[in-house]
Amino acid sequence: MSPIPSNKASIVIVVAAVVVVVLPLFLSVVKHKEFSFSRSQQSSMATEKFGVKIQKNPPESKLTELGVRTWPKWGCGPSKFPWEFTATETMFLLDGKVKVYVDGYDESFEIGAGDLVVFPKGMKVTWDVTKAVNKHYSLEK
Repeated sequence: MSPIPSNKASIVIVVAAVVVVVLPLFLSVVKHKEFSFSRSQQSSMATEKFGVKIQKNPPESKLTELGVRTWPKWGCGPSKFPWEFTATETMFLLDGKVKVYVDGYDESFEIGAGDLVVFPKGMKVTWDVTKAVNKHYSLEK
């Protein structure tokens, strides 16, 4: 076997370095980007809990489309109280955290800052405001 000429040896070393160093970095970035993309898709998907629709961190385009920033505001400090929705209410929580107990269910769920939530007309709940709430809201006419 004849020795590899030095210029070919240099090329082989550079290619090997690229494969060993750069390729793993590239793959980790690609994997992270795919993970971030799927997480952002999941975070803006709507879920439903006991008939309440919840969309976590909806895109700004959705909020603009709905006119959320023009809706009236309501807020309250930590407290616990019963509530009945006399109209379908859509709300966007700017701040706070609420544990919601829906009448007829043993379990609860939480909503908080960044959530777009729709409560159906006639639903009875108990709101347990654990962190002061500030929200925009719209009542269906």
